[in-house]
Amino acid sequence: MTSGLTDTTHPVDAAAVMGLLPNRPRVLALGEPTHGEDVLLHLRNDLFRQLVEQEGHRMIAVESDCMMGLVVDDHVTSGKGTLDEVMEAGFSHGFGASEANRELVRWMRAHNEGLPASERVRFAGIDGPLEMTHAASPRQALTALHDHLAARVDMDLLPCTAEVLDRLLGADDRWTDPAAMMDPAQSAGRTPEAERLRLIADDLAALLDAQTPHLVAVSSRDECDRARLYARTATGLLRHHACMADTSPSRMARLVGLRDSMMAANLLALAERGPVLVHAHNGHLQRDESSMRMGGLPLRWWSAGAIVGAHLGDGYAFLTTALGTIRHRGVDTPPPDTLEGLLYALPDDRCVVDPRRLKAVLGDAEPRVSPYHGYAPLDPAHLASHDGVVFIKDAPQD
Repeated sequence: MTSGLTDTTHPVDAAAVMGLLPNRPRVLALGEPTHGEDVLLHLRNDLFRQLVEQEGHRMIAVESDCMMGLVVDDHVTSGKGTLDEVMEAGFSHGFGASEANRELVRWMRAHNEGLPASERVRFAGIDGPLEMTHAASPRQALTALHDHLAARVDMDLLPCTAEVLDRLLGADDRWTDPAAMMDPAQSAGRTPEAERLRLIADDLAALLDAQTPHLVAVSSRDECDRARLYARTATGLLRHHACMADTSPSRMARLVGLRDSMMAANLLALAERGPVLVHAHNGHLQRDESSMRMGGLPLRWWSAGAIVGAHLGDGYAFLTTALGTIRHRGVDTPPPDTLEGLLYALPDDRCVVDPRRLKAVLGDAEPRVSPYHGYAPLDPAHLASHDGVVFIKDAPQD
């Protein structure tokens, strides 16, 4: 079967990727099938550099806390903070420990040296301030939004004072208790204070929108964009906390759906600035409905990519990535009757393939079964909704 593919594989570079697409997308999504493998991130870095140099891209977004991402963006655009400080404070989920992420930040800072603001490359996180075990306090985003408005509009228009806001927020650890993820009774999300904070956040977001002409006149573009980010994050976090306190059977499905909805809102906002390369797990970027089992329950929800794709149409493009082996994780040579097995038989160590051609050659392939729960094999049934398949033969142990 591989003979039908050999002449249709391409190197993973900007020219080959853009050649697969019918037009220049506003959001180019590059998925990964697992986290923690730097070979995937080095490929992402190489592609981003080429997109910057050859296609005029100025934005990369990654699956990391959107508020923490501001620390990275400040560093790469203005040199604020040391590289060590930025890697510690600018990434969530432990991603700051990645040498490939460190290489990306270092390159972006060096690239921006001496460039005017309009030509500098920018960095963003698209995830909410969420971890698998807990969600952050809404304090940072809600206070930043209140401060932005308090400095620019009549105080009588604000729904509360900063002192009232601080009192309602209370101690941050009441929001971040890990026990709340599995026990709704431990969540602060539906306390009287939380319910009032949701109304305040909604009022502040509405005020931000209503005052747009004035705020644009007295603020920089970055200040306006960040205020909108604060509003999305504050309202999204309070919605997430309220869902954590829910006792209905749909609780977990709603929680994972809310997370992707927050990602999608951040991506759509970034796309307003210009073309963006986003890198996240395949499951967050695919057009098809996502699914998983958690606590024995099947969950289904629409990913950030599916939501953004519905909004942007062909302005959204998705490249899915597959790995042949991750031997240090127990993922060995794929069976030849799987999609990964077909790709593994190709001579290239890494390549990008047109999924339409791959589907024609593949026939009735069996889905691969991974012994490692952290690696999600590609689903052959989803090939038709992908714009490209990136394949890396082996992931070495770092």
